Amino acid sequence: MRRSMLFMPGNNAGMLLNADALGADSIILDLEDAVSPAEKDSARILVRNALKYLNYSNCEIIIRINSIDTDYWKSDLEEIIPLMPHMIMPPKISCAKDVQIVADYIKEVEEKHNIKKSTHIIPLIETALGVENAFEIAKSSDRVKAIFLGAEDLTADLRCKRTKKGDEIFYSRGRLVTAARAANIDAYDTPFTDVEDEEGLEQDALFAKSLGFTGKAAISPRHVMIINEVFSPTIEEIEYAKEVMDIIRVAKEQGKGAISLRGKMIDAPIVARAMQTLKMAEQLGGAINE
Repeated sequence: MRRSMLFMPGNNAGMLLNADALGADSIILDLEDAVSPAEKDSARILVRNALKYLNYSNCEIIIRINSIDTDYWKSDLEEIIPLMPHMIMPPKISCAKDVQIVADYIKEVEEKHNIKKSTHIIPLIETALGVENAFEIAKSSDRVKAIFLGAEDLTADLRCKRTKKGDEIFYSRGRLVTAARAANIDAYDTPFTDVEDEEGLEQDALFAKSLGFTGKAAISPRHVMIINEVFSPTIEEIEYAKEVMDIIRVAKEQGKGAISLRGKMIDAPIVARAMQTLKMAEQLGGAINE
């Protein structure tokens, strides 16, 4: 389960040391935007050693590598893949071919080191072309398990201002969610960049959830708890899901083809949502919203 994904700079040893204690479901160790060109090599080695010697048992580890139009990305993969991170996040993905280039090189490194477990990919879509090609990107490789919207670079590419309200990325958000669901993978929303505005973060996360995003990224540990709360089922949602499954069971036992609950017909989409809610509740255990 991946509700929250927290970016951590790959060149900060102190932050890497405490990364899995911050409550995020996934940690994105960043070798790209957070690292200056002069520090690329040292950051790569630092992240490699962190994966090798630190115990990140409390969270999933994702590595954001440098983009394929740089001289760094192959070295990133050569150092990182042997440590078997959960996922690789290639940035500025604009088409299926971009993903395939990364996937092919990952395979080369895996074969070189006799690694049998496939490393998954979560493409970072942050260009206008990438948004338009979102479905092709989502279906480009069996390694792709999710897609992720990067709004800062996207709005620069769109030549518009990035705002808190987010009207300028409404179409892109919808496009990514639709593409991900059509490809039967997850979709993750862009970070909310005002670290101080927790109310704004909550509203932004609620809106992203309403569009169908699976979870949301963060650039500050302060945002993790709110994101986790928003993307977790509430007690009310869980109880309703249980009612749905109970009444479906009774209907089957009685041979009824149609059934209603609280005055509303229970159809296949409602049952599917109920099953998803209960599955998430089981994964979360006691960490459920009141």
